[in-house]
Amino acid sequence: MKKRIVILGSTGSIGVNTLKVVEDHPEEFRVAGLSAQTRVEELAAQAKAFKPEWIAVGEASRADALRRLLPGFEGRILVGEEGVTELAVMEGADRVIVAITGAAALKPVLAAVAKGRTLGLANKETLVMAGELVMEKAKAFSATLLPIDSEHSAIFQCLQGQPRQQVRRILLTTSGGPLREVPAAEFPRLTKAQVMDHPRWKMGPKITVDSATMMNKALEVVEAVRLFGVGVDQVEILVHPEAIVHSMVEFIDGSVIAQLGITDMRLPIQYAMTYPGRLSNSLPALDLVRLKSLTFEAPDRRKFPCLEFGVQAAKSGGTMSAVLNAANEACVRAFLSDGLPFVRIPSLIESVLSRHRLVPHPTLEQILQADSWAHEQVRRELAPVSTGGFR
Repeated sequence: MKKRIVILGSTGSIGVNTLKVVEDHPEEFRVAGLSAQTRVEELAAQAKAFKPEWIAVGEASRADALRRLLPGFEGRILVGEEGVTELAVMEGADRVIVAITGAAALKPVLAAVAKGRTLGLANKETLVMAGELVMEKAKAFSATLLPIDSEHSAIFQCLQGQPRQQVRRILLTTSGGPLREVPAAEFPRLTKAQVMDHPRWKMGPKITVDSATMMNKALEVVEAVRLFGVGVDQVEILVHPEAIVHSMVEFIDGSVIAQLGITDMRLPIQYAMTYPGRLSNSLPALDLVRLKSLTFEAPDRRKFPCLEFGVQAAKSGGTMSAVLNAANEACVRAFLSDGLPFVRIPSLIESVLSRHRLVPHPTLEQILQADSWAHEQVRRELAPVSTGGFR
């Protein structure tokens, strides 16, 4: 019987690649539901191609346009945050692929977890904002969280059959992003195109900026601590420019298990869709002979101060990581809309973090309040800039 797949965020890069996996294995998967926030033309085209039973558009103002594009659609069209959340708990879904970016995924994820669903989680912000709460509920409701981030998928695979108490270190790899070889002195003169030009991965704009600041790795440290139940001091970042070793786990006897693969997100996506089994695919094989060498180096924490923010947020716990995530979201949005220079992103995030009053064991409401507070702090910082130039 075909696995029924729901994809939240189907028009983004993870969602599109998930649909490519479905196309590669039409005998294994059926698309039961799709959602998008604003890209109604792409969502309508996907609905025509894959014929889901339900579709959802997150921005209510786009619902009429979606209906016009799908005049013969016989399934349900859901609208707004409530509609996306309803899609996340759709009866009969075997996998819910969470490819929504940012904090918008939190409520749908918690709803699906409360129903005991199996989720393929490509949204790191959910575990950063509310990792303790999500993992607690996943345990209580017997939900399964399967990471799709290439690094966390690698760690998950390395840990199969291994007791957590035997883990010495998680070696979290990073390509180093588009600015690895750019001197810090040149950062003030960087163009947006340079910041967005990732050497290895083709990703959405938000995560590409996060790669340039290395905030993506800071968030991944928090994610690893929450997802795998390890201490923050057990997570070490390694810069690996070839992006072939997606991460490693060192055990207490000194043995290191690594997961390697080509740089294609369809690999971790497919693993989350097929776990605990595997399927063949049409992707090229990893050619280690042609590659010749793999290199590793320590990250430059002075050049990329965002790395330390993740460590400190993981140590602080509570609402601190939600504030980190929200402040970063707001800063990246401002940068992408030309409202904030790239070099100001770390200092503005640090300023917001320094003013936050930590709530150690927050409820969902307190997490969302911290998220809103951090967004508002960034807006206030940037408000005087709009007419008078950058501060």
